Amino acid sequence: MSFNLPDKIVVKVTLPSDDKGLIGRVCPKCKKNFKVKPETGLKGHNLPCHCPYCGHVSDHGDFRTKEQAEYIRSVGLRHVREMFHNELKKLEFDHPPSGPFGIGFSLEVKPHSPTPIRYYYEKNLETDVVCDRCTLVYAIYGEFAFCPDCGSHNSITILKKNVEFVEKMLALAEQQERALAEQLVGDALENLVSAFDGFGREVCKVASPKAAKPTEACDIRFQNLIGAQNRIQKLFSLDLSSFASPDDWNFVCQSFQKRHLLAHRLGVVDADYIQATKDNSAVVGRKILIAPSDVKRLGNLLAQIGVQLTKHLLG
Repeated sequence: MSFNLPDKIVVKVTLPSDDKGLIGRVCPKCKKNFKVKPETGLKGHNLPCHCPYCGHVSDHGDFRTKEQAEYIRSVGLRHVREMFHNELKKLEFDHPPSGPFGIGFSLEVKPHSPTPIRYYYEKNLETDVVCDRCTLVYAIYGEFAFCPDCGSHNSITILKKNVEFVEKMLALAEQQERALAEQLVGDALENLVSAFDGFGREVCKVASPKAAKPTEACDIRFQNLIGAQNRIQKLFSLDLSSFASPDDWNFVCQSFQKRHLLAHRLGVVDADYIQATKDNSAVVGRKILIAPSDVKRLGNLLAQIGVQLTKHLLG
């Protein structure tokens, strides 16, 4: 009596995906969850995986979740038990009684209960991203992250998405009555400045090891654009204003000052605004004028400046 089981059993297991085709991952270092879409991104074998949050690099297998490991184990165990059961079934026999004493022999393998599969469901995350460099589709918590495939940072991708969103707000404003349209245009300006502030902070934080004082680089705020320009010059020896023409740079700085009026003075012009911008069209005590075309121009310029800042600080 012998079994024909192989010395080594290989079981191929396909992990279940969510409704968008993404499968979960968890960083073995920072323990945070993310998801990736198979068949997108880099092509090849034995490619490393990068944690979107902390940048830890390791083999893809090290990023499997606990639930996935349990699922794989249960599928493999079921397959092996089925193989073992099938081999035993081949050994069944039935020798009826014969001879003066009527003794017979038989072997019957009874049906067995299959090993239960440990099914699971992928977590819902907050932000879907497509990497600009390698086209990997992945999902994360928050906004900013490293690409799990090529390791590039997605900061400029997120900035461009916010610029596109602002353009949709401006298109919506065109269809509204005057008061609502003005509110939407003002909100669009504030959203642009906030988006660039978040973008700039993230880029400086990621690039902080290159800075003269890394801890200070993690605390640069971009809502005050002139202040951010001075600190980047001091810490990275980089002139932020060089990424735009003098006229465009002055326009961007003036737009940031307009956003300051919206956020802190309900859009009413004060002497500090006049002194900071030299805006001859503004009158103290009156509301600042914000044209939709100016907000769109600002979005394009911030995307341009963002691309150059990312190129110089992150490569």
